[in-house]
Amino acid sequence: MDRLERFYRIDQMLDDRKIVPLDVFLTELEVSRATFKRDIEYMRSRFNAPIEWDRELGGYRWGKHDPYAPKYELPGLWFNPSEIHALLTMQQLLHELEPGLLAPHVAPLLARLESLIEKGEGTVQQVRNRVRVLHMARRASDIPNFGVVARALLDRRQLLIRYYSRERDETSQRTVSPQRMVHYRDNWYLDAWCHMRNDLRSFAVDAIRAADMLEHQAKDIPEQQLSEVLSGAYGIFSGKPKATAKLRFSAVRARWVSTESWHPQQKGSFDDKGRYLLEVPYADDRELIMDILKYGPDVEVVGPASLREKVAKRLVEASKQYR
Repeated sequence: MDRLERFYRIDQMLDDRKIVPLDVFLTELEVSRATFKRDIEYMRSRFNAPIEWDRELGGYRWGKHDPYAPKYELPGLWFNPSEIHALLTMQQLLHELEPGLLAPHVAPLLARLESLIEKGEGTVQQVRNRVRVLHMARRASDIPNFGVVARALLDRRQLLIRYYSRERDETSQRTVSPQRMVHYRDNWYLDAWCHMRNDLRSFAVDAIRAADMLEHQAKDIPEQQLSEVLSGAYGIFSGKPKATAKLRFSAVRARWVSTESWHPQQKGSFDDKGRYLLEVPYADDRELIMDILKYGPDVEVVGPASLREKVAKRLVEASKQYR
């Protein structure tokens, strides 16, 4: 950690404990005795920190602040990208939480979260106004059967669901054994063993029209099998990879795509013209085709031929809308 981070860590440790021994500081800060002494002296002289050594108790503690001395205050601390995203996302989710059993517990959690944000640059409102976390293609947050699905998942019970397929525009009834819930592209999905299909499937939770928890114990699928079937291919669709898509992006678009993560097992390389060849495994091409089409003329499907033909057909159909 850098020096400013150490200052905040020292401040936090002194707040959390009445007395902090020197060895504890050296261990947690991972610095030498000399470096720590310089940090303490800097905080005292530059930030007016009332830090004292208590000989009887054998450690450092906060002393009484001199009312005539300048106020002790550390400089603003900013967060790294992952920290500010996590903090603002949690804050937004907690604000959107409907009143319920968690309400009494959420209020103090939200207050603690906001106090943490305010340790950075500016107030919570300033941060909220200046930094936005946008949710793209997020479906309705009102999911009436979410609680039943989550309870069956944790209680390891089977579910009888009535599921609406948007693609086929039809509703079916099936019994499933919940395995895990996934929050993907701002929407919730249930990974489950479908007893009708005798296979693993992913279900959009907001498309579950009705759900009843059964008495039967849920079938447990090993984690390795879950990952191989549900996480091995591209996107949210289940199945082991059946093919590898080879996508060639223009030199201009390559500046963005080459830094993106499409799949844990993806491969990428540049050619002599600055174009970027991205290779990703997939089992079901529906989501992949949607992602390819959004790049328009900046991407070409090199292979396999079946995927290339499907994308070409969709592009022809799309162009007819503008004739």
